[in-house]
Formats: sequence, structure tokens, C-alpha cells
Amino acid sequence: MWRNYWTVAIRALAKSKTYSVINIAGLAIGMAACILILLYLRYERSYENWLPDVANTYQFQTHFKSDEGEEFDMQMASYTTKERIEKDFPQVENAAYILGTEPVFLKDGQASATEDWKYADEDFLKVVNLPLVAGTTLTAPQTAVLTRTEAMRRFGTEDVVGRTFTIISVGKKVDFKVSGIIEDLPKNSHMRINAILRRDFPTFFADNPQFLTCWGCQSGWVYAKLKPGTDAEQLNAQLPAWEKRNIPDEDIGTGKPYNPGDDQDWRFTNVSDVHLGAAQDGEMAPGNDRRTITTFTIIAILILGMAVVNFTNLATARASQRAREVALRKVLGANRRQLIVQFVSESVLIAAASMLIALALVELLVRPFAAFLDADLQLSYLGSNGILLPAIGLTLLVGVLSGLYPAFFLSRFQPAQVLKANRSAAETPGSGRLRTALVVLQFAVSIGLIICTAVVYGQTVYARSVDPGYNRDNILQVDEMARAQLIPMGETIVERMKRVPGVKAVGRTDIGVATDNNNNTFIIPPGTNNNVSIGQYNVDEGFFDAMGLRLKAGRWFDPNRPMDDMTLTFPPKIEEEKALAARGINVVMNEFAVKKLGFKSPQDAVGKTVRSELFQEGTGMVNINIIGVVADSRFRSVRTPIDPIMFRNANLGQSHMIIRYDGEPAQVRAAVEAEWKKITNEVPFNADFSEDVMAELYEAEDARAQIFAGFSLLAVIIGCLGLFGLAAFTAERRTKEIGIRKVLGARTRDIVQLLVWQFSRPVIVANLIAWPVAWWMMRDWLNGFDQRITLGPGPFLIAALVALAIAVGTVMGHAIRVARANPIHALRYE
Repeated sequence: MWRNYWTVAIRALAKSKTYSVINIAGLAIGMAACILILLYLRYERSYENWLPDVANTYQFQTHFKSDEGEEFDMQMASYTTKERIEKDFPQVENAAYILGTEPVFLKDGQASATEDWKYADEDFLKVVNLPLVAGTTLTAPQTAVLTRTEAMRRFGTEDVVGRTFTIISVGKKVDFKVSGIIEDLPKNSHMRINAILRRDFPTFFADNPQFLTCWGCQSGWVYAKLKPGTDAEQLNAQLPAWEKRNIPDEDIGTGKPYNPGDDQDWRFTNVSDVHLGAAQDGEMAPGNDRRTITTFTIIAILILGMAVVNFTNLATARASQRAREVALRKVLGANRRQLIVQFVSESVLIAAASMLIALALVELLVRPFAAFLDADLQLSYLGSNGILLPAIGLTLLVGVLSGLYPAFFLSRFQPAQVLKANRSAAETPGSGRLRTALVVLQFAVSIGLIICTAVVYGQTVYARSVDPGYNRDNILQVDEMARAQLIPMGETIVERMKRVPGVKAVGRTDIGVATDNNNNTFIIPPGTNNNVSIGQYNVDEGFFDAMGLRLKAGRWFDPNRPMDDMTLTFPPKIEEEKALAARGINVVMNEFAVKKLGFKSPQDAVGKTVRSELFQEGTGMVNINIIGVVADSRFRSVRTPIDPIMFRNANLGQSHMIIRYDGEPAQVRAAVEAEWKKITNEVPFNADFSEDVMAELYEAEDARAQIFAGFSLLAVIIGCLGLFGLAAFTAERRTKEIGIRKVLGARTRDIVQLLVWQFSRPVIVANLIAWPVAWWMMRDWLNGFDQRITLGPGPFLIAALVALAIAVGTVMGHAIRVARANPIHALRYE
């Protein structure tokens, strides 16, 4: 029996080659897309699964919410939380603190930059069990572990245990001994580590002891090893009481106590949940979110569903060619169950053939797909991560789903009705309406994805071109200025850079184009005791012209006015800070800052005095005089709200240098680099053009737009395959009708319009389904941006026209060929 089923199935496929190619190709594309997305989803959920004892390893995260409604979910935590959770929770076996750093690496008198180096205390590798290849962990002070790749990069060999290297950190040369080598961290890790250097943090922060006790200073990561069997949720439930026990009130000069725990909460999060977790600020490596994963899953299901719909449509459209076969089988004794099994078997056969082609496509595409996503996707057929069993399961699922309705549809034919008067089973009531409904659903999916692509692309272009509030063109941003060895040379560097040909202006700043530093303080507006969080950043007098800011009221800093200057020595001395606090300082704010402080306009703010405790504890409140207001500037992504900013004039210690130039960018950069190397050989030159910084900033949005475009293309291709097949069978079925119409005087144009309109109507109806769904999805996505495009009718009309043009183009060839046929041949049909 089974042999007969397979024989009939193969002959049916060979007899209708167009039908077979369309079905197999459509299913193969859908299956290939589904498998690729399955590999990506599995990869996204595999983060930290490689880490030993991952079940008991947790990250201590901070959730910040201000009185003004600002929210930040931080993977970071303050240094002091590490010892407090160890002391208060016996379930914590060990805790560790790790701090990001980029010291200068010295070798043979040459300085080179470092990336993803970390300072840590002695317990880090006891908490996070990074696989050790050679040597020991951080057993002694001034020891270090390197990854295999970093060892090769620095020494040209992995056999480096016991060797010593020198770095420059905070302007001081420090020697470290390599105690061990660890495996390179895979890409599916929320950590980015090339080297870990053991530091004694109390000694390291001796010049800034407030850092060790500050509850609001999130600049590093705290990890905890919990004892086996510990319920982390129970610990999280105890954290509010833990905050009250540990966090003291602070006097910030308002007359009422302030407690950092009032706007912060903490949480133990398993490291395997960090990548897709809610906390995505202050991360070591870019994370993802569960909504994106859900979106990918839905798209995979939709594309596969479209391929299944193609099969169902074409199978029911071809019913007339199988009707007599079914009737004769029933006359010869076949029952309906046998016929259903036969047709489902044929469907499974087609699905199996499609799967073989899909796997070949996946083999060809998995590497470029992984490179595009920057993911380490592994394609294997056997083992726990093998795709053989999922592929077999997908084949059976698709085969049964795509063949079930056609099997029931074909098996219900009555022999007497089919064989009587040579009637066609294609006239079965309801089959045409079903095919139309399925075509509508197919094109609704395609139109929805086209709309999403257009909106994502439009927002990405808008994000790059939106006015940032400053002149973003022709800027070269130089990093590394905060190196301790460069701090005394800051003004000298600026003056020498001004003399470089093509350089128009130079300024130093702690905030620049897409920098990730955040420094906030509480400001008390005049006449109130309210605490208003305002960002504070040091700049010099040249920053205004170099960045191209726009003055709204008042003036910018003047080097001839001593009150404008609040430069302190490095490291700052408390006596200097007390003197400066007693004197008061002049500042420039942006529009948002003065509005947040309660001033009616920029002009109203100029000349007013606000207060804040800017310096170390014990220096007292500082009178802050507002001398100018500049336009709001978007220094970060359009996803991030504009910061309220207070600019303070200092001529020492800024982290970035902004160079405005006029001329050939490459030549200017080369000249700046040459001048830099004349100044110092202890700090490597690190600079980027503003255009490159912005391109990297919106890299994720670009990738998302391309992904949607790729999926839209797949959906359109699958939809066109199905529409092509339906058009061919419809044209063939209506050959006699078209011949009669031509004999009665219908022109070729009339026949083409008739057939094109038949397939255009489902596309028009599909828009009515796709538009509201796409509008709802894209509105929700755009709400994630602080500044966004208006969701107008443009993308919807574009998608409708594209889909309609594709549908018309797909069926036009069949329509013209049939319409131009000789009526004599048409009337001989059947």
C-alpha cells in the first residue's frame, strides 16, 4: 500500500512540474528561514550556559528611578554593596567587584591601547568560574590573568605564566605578574574580558575615598556566588529591608535628609538571564530584549505559514486534476481514511524534498547570517544542539499541516457527482473563497513586513539626520585626554592642535558625541528645598566653538573672568574645594536644565543663583550662578532623552578633545596624530570622526532595518510563488470562458483587466488587515525613542502600492498570454 502511495505521489509531482517546483521552492525558503531563526533564537538563549556553576552565579543589579520619573536599569552596582551583601546574607558564599579600565600597555618603550581589561578584587574568579587554561587564579596582589588571544597579542605566545608586564594607570607605571591564562570568552556572554588585573581598591581609590562608601556611584559590576539550593527570589524579597539597615541618610543642604535608597532598588539576577534581562544600562556587552526574540519567532512562524498556505492553495486549485483519480479509487473500494493518508503522505514527501533543499540553503547562508548578526552560530546535526531532530519534526509538522486540509478536501469528493457529465471537482462550493482568504492572509503578512521595513528605515535615517542642537559635521573626537600623564599637558595639547593645518577650533569636554559617561548632581532651585537631578560636565572655553553650540541667553565662559574658572589641581585637594565652595562658581546650562529647575525661560534663568554640594563631603554648599543658557543638545542616541546639563568651566582633566576642522578628513586626522605623537609616547592616539561615531551608535537600528527588509523580501517571494501558481491554474481553468468572451467581442485589454482585477482584490483587502496591525506594532516600537518620526500614511501607501504592483506583475504574464490566445484553440479545450 505504502509503495503504491509513494509511486502515485512521485508521478503526480512529475506530471505537474510547475506545481511541484512552486511548492517545493516555497516550502524550502520558508523552512530555511525558520531554521536560521531557530539557530539564532537558540544562540540568544544560550548566554552563559558555557560557564561552570552558572546556576549559582548572580549579578547584583541596580534599578534607579528619580522623582522626575527617569528610570535606569543598571547592570552595575556601587562598590560598597559587595561587602554589605556578603555581611548580611549568609546565602552569599562569595562576592566580587570588577571595574572597567583601559590602562596603557608598555612594551619595549612603546605604548599601546588596551580594550576590555578589568580591575578586580581577589575573589572574582572564585565567584565567576572562568575556565582556567594554565597557572592559577588571582592569588596575590599585582597579579593578572589574560585570555589566550590577549596573551598572543601582547607576547606572541600563550606560555606567559610568570612573566611580568607594565601598564600606566592613573599616570603611574605599575608592574603585574601573569598568574594564569583563561579561555577566550565566547560571544554568547554578557561579559567582555581580555584581562583581569587584581587591585586593592581601598588603596587604588585612596585619593577618592568617597567612592568606596558611595551608594549612588555605579561604575563597576558586583557578582555573587550563592550557596547551592538558595532561592534568589527570597533574597530579592529581603532587599528592601536590607536597604533600610545599611544605607545612611545624607545631608545635601536642603534641610531634610536624603537617602540614596529612596530612588534605588537592587536585585540578584542569574548571569544566564542578564543578556535578555530588563537591565541593559551600564553593560559590558550589548544585550538584547525578549520582545526582539518574540518578534523573530513570530516572523519565522509567519514565513513558514505562508509557505504552508501556498501548498494548501495550489492543492485545492488542482483538485480538478485529481478528482477523477479520487472517484475511481472510491469506486474500487478505497475509503476516506486511506485517501487522507495518501494525500498527507504526498505532502510529507514534498516537505521532505523541501527540507533537503532548505538544509542546503542553511549550509550556504549560516556563515553570512552569523556574520551579519555578529553571532557565533553553530550548525550541527547531532548532539544536544543538533538540528537533525528539529528538522525531522519540522518536516512532519509542515507536511501534515500543509496537506491536512487538501487531504480532507480531496477525499470528500462523491464518485457519482464527479463522474456524472464529466463535472469538475474544482466547482466544489467554498474552495474559491478559501483560496481568496488565504491569499489575503499571505499578502497581509507581506504588506505588514514592508510597512515595518519602511518605518524602521525611516526612523534610522531620521535618527542620523535629526538636528542634535550642535553642528555635528567636521568633528574629530579625540579620546584618552583623561590619562593622568596628560592632565597637566591639557592646555599645551590644545594650543598645539590649534596650529595644525585645517583645524578651526579645539575644545575639551567630559561629554561629547555619543560618549557613555554620566555624572549627575542634585541642584536646589532658588526659594525651594527640592532636589533636582542635573548632569554636570567640565568643559573649557573652546568647547562652545568646537562643538558648535547655540547660545540662547547670557554668555559663554570668558577666560578673562576669574569667576568663570573652577579649575582644581589633580587630584583635587579639600582646601581648594572649600575655597571654591565659599567663593561660588559660574556655570552655563542648557534649556532643559533651566526648565527643570523651574525657570520660565532662558532669559529668566540668567543671573539667578542655585545651590548644590558639588564637592567632597564637608566642603559645604556651593552658590552656582547661571551666566548663560545654550540650546538643548542631543549628545546621545535618539532613544535616550535629552540630558539636563550644567557646564562647568575647568581647564584640567577633561576626558575628550573636540577638534573642528575644515579640509580633507584623512589629512587632518593624520596631521593631528603626528602632532599627538610629538607630545607623548605614553598614550596611544585614539580618535574618531563624528560620522563614524554616529554610524556605530545606530548600528543596531541599521541591522534591524536590514533584517526586516530581508524577511519582507522572503515573504514577498513566497507570496509571489503562490500567486504565480494560482494565476497559472486559474488561467488554464478559464481558457474556455476566455475564448467565448473573445468570440463575443472582448478585447485583449478587457481580458487582462478581468484577470488582473481578480487577483488585485485580495491584495486590497489584505491592506485593511495589515495596516492596523502594523500601525499598532510600529507605534509601540517608535515609543521607545525620545525623538521619532511621525507615523503618517506614507509607509502604508508605499506598502500597498508595492504589494499591488508585485501582484499585478506576477499575474500579468499569464493574463496576457491567455488573453492573446486564438479563440479556436480555446473553444477546443476539453
